[in-house]
Amino acid sequence: MANPDPIRLFKKWFAAALRAELKEANAMTLATATRDGKPSARMVLLKGFDERGFVFYTNVDSNKGHELAAAPKAALTFYWKTLQRQVRARGTVEPVSKEEADAYFATRSRMAQIGAWASKQSSALESRMAFEKAIALNTAKFAIGTVPRPPFWSGYRVMPTEIEFWQERPFRLHDRIAFTRTDLGAPWTKTRLYP
Repeated sequence: MANPDPIRLFKKWFAAALRAELKEANAMTLATATRDGKPSARMVLLKGFDERGFVFYTNVDSNKGHELAAAPKAALTFYWKTLQRQVRARGTVEPVSKEEADAYFATRSRMAQIGAWASKQSSALESRMAFEKAIALNTAKFAIGTVPRPPFWSGYRVMPTEIEFWQERPFRLHDRIAFTRTDLGAPWTKTRLYP
């Protein structure tokens, strides 16, 4: 954990996780909160990262979309059991550009694209049959040509001001390194923490 840049260190750890994990090394817990502080956490998939932050995609009319609109801050946790490693990040959130969202949407499978149109994510669903009907209707609607990105589907970037790396050690004498910065343009400060 000698690297002074947490994004470069994350890149190294993420590459190791991709090699070691059997499935979905990019799974992460996303924690958000309502305007009045009611917390919410769920698993989402990391779809990109760079020095600006960590990107995931969703329906912006979902609970998480509403929470991020009201309180644009979030926390992430990655846990790679086989490597005995964890990474936590916390920061502000911004929507990705339309161009980024369009480019990522175009890489999804056709059925995942149609599913994005059919799902009213987080809304009450009267029956599984109603969802399957919506999928069939959208499959017919987009039978020819490319499936455009729905206007209610996009991505978010978590721009961290805190990133912590945790490495398991025997006898619970774990290594913890925290990187913090006062704002997005500031340099990172590295601190070792007690386990």
